[in-house]
Amino acid sequence: MADPKTPAPRLKNDAEIDTSLVRQLADILNDTSLTEIEVERGELRIRVAREITAAPVMQYAAGPMAHAAAAPAAQAPASMPSDPATIVAKQGEEVKSPMVGTVYLQASPEAPPFISVGDKVKKGQTLLIVEAMKTMNPIQAPRDGVVVEVLVGDAQPVEFGEALVLLEA
Repeated sequence: MADPKTPAPRLKNDAEIDTSLVRQLADILNDTSLTEIEVERGELRIRVAREITAAPVMQYAAGPMAHAAAAPAAQAPASMPSDPATIVAKQGEEVKSPMVGTVYLQASPEAPPFISVGDKVKKGQTLLIVEAMKTMNPIQAPRDGVVVEVLVGDAQPVEFGEALVLLEA
């Protein structure tokens, strides 16, 4: 690690790393719900990111409620465990959001959804899209499997680490 009192390292284009800019970017992250921010000036690129650990905890409480609201009454089990984490663990592997953004379940409003419950998916297949800062980011299946449940609705905001889809082998 460099000594904080030593001058900033010189880059190829003789630009110095502006520590006050890095601190300002960190302050922006603290003041907003962003998880990362990046600034680019010529060849100089500064990226400041943080990992949020509270988002998955919030998801466990919301996940079963979304399931109960989306599923018809005929599909509800006779007795559900009281611990929401138990429900998630029994249903399959979670595909989580890698960023904060808005989920879209289809490519355009007229297009059919990318996936539906019961669909067999292949590794790398697009499951849905998360829009972040006007950029559409396809979320792909991490492995082959069957869609057990879609935990989010179309045009719903999501947090970093929030479960989007449950896959079963």
